Amino acid sequence: MPSKRYKKALEVVDGKKAYALKEAVGVLAKFPKAKFNETIDLAFRLGVDPKQSDQMVRGTVPLPHGSGKLVRVLVFAKGAAADAAKAAGAENVGFEDMIAKCNSGWSDFDVAVATPEAMVEVRKLGKVLGPRGLMPNPKTGTVTDDTAKAVKEVKAGRVEFKVDKAGNVHVIVGKASFKPEQLEENARAVIEAVAKARPNSIKGTYINSCTLSATMSPPVRVDVREFVTN
Repeated sequence: MPSKRYKKALEVVDGKKAYALKEAVGVLAKFPKAKFNETIDLAFRLGVDPKQSDQMVRGTVPLPHGSGKLVRVLVFAKGAAADAAKAAGAENVGFEDMIAKCNSGWSDFDVAVATPEAMVEVRKLGKVLGPRGLMPNPKTGTVTDDTAKAVKEVKAGRVEFKVDKAGNVHVIVGKASFKPEQLEENARAVIEAVAKARPNSIKGTYINSCTLSATMSPPVRVDVREFVTN
């Protein structure tokens, strides 16, 4: 059963209306607050078939104001690249020791970075890291010799997005404690990035729906017509 706070939030939002982004953020701000700093999330329902390789939607986007989340980084590297990663603030850095740790089931990190050299062995962790979405990938900038840059970008608020098996994409855009203009700018950056990631093979409607919500709130529908021509 919905809580009293959730019911009060439902009184604020018109479930049938798609709000302009600025307006949607304003509606979200009027919702009764939870006792913790809720995460703000954008959810997209895309008109793609993820089973088709030419309809995969994936990418990264730097949030202008960060995600508000502490990002724990693991870097697979040796030598100078390992030293640079440590200096940049990576919580866990190593090579053979970290591979063994991951193989034993450890996954106390949010993002994994690897040098191209390290990937020769890290690839063997595919069955362990792949299902959790933690595998380093050149397309997301997490396979690189410039480990310091990768660590700094991830910690500064670069978020990854990837369509799931049902054709949905979920992306964090901030925290409830953010100012409305910060949430709006972060959300705008994400919507623009998802819109630009439209596969060339899509002929019909690409973004079927987009909603903005907090951890414990109802969704607020966002009008994305200014961002994409379906």
